[in-house]
Amino acid sequence: VAKERVPLYLRHVGRGIRPGRNELESVNRPVVIGGVLVCPGDVVVADGDGVVVVPRAVAEKVTLYARNILDNDKQNRRKLYERLGIPIDQTVK
Repeated sequence: VAKERVPLYLRHVGRGIRPGRNELESVNRPVVIGGVLVCPGDVVVADGDGVVVVPRAVAEKVTLYARNILDNDKQNRRKLYERLGIPIDQTVK
């Protein structure tokens, strides 16, 4: 992150060993990251593949949509496991 000079936005300010002078500019304000507006309360999920920002106003709707996709995927994979004779595991229960 430091090598690529990626800006960091944090929910909480913590104290650590920091050489030099650091100043807090603001907290709980909207920021634009990579052209995407991120507001306090938005859901931000990141992994090795990327980052997703879900506005708070639609977070519940997105959760229900994602759950539906996951449940359908499990059901279809379970059918495939059964057809191929693969033992049922936790990923399809």
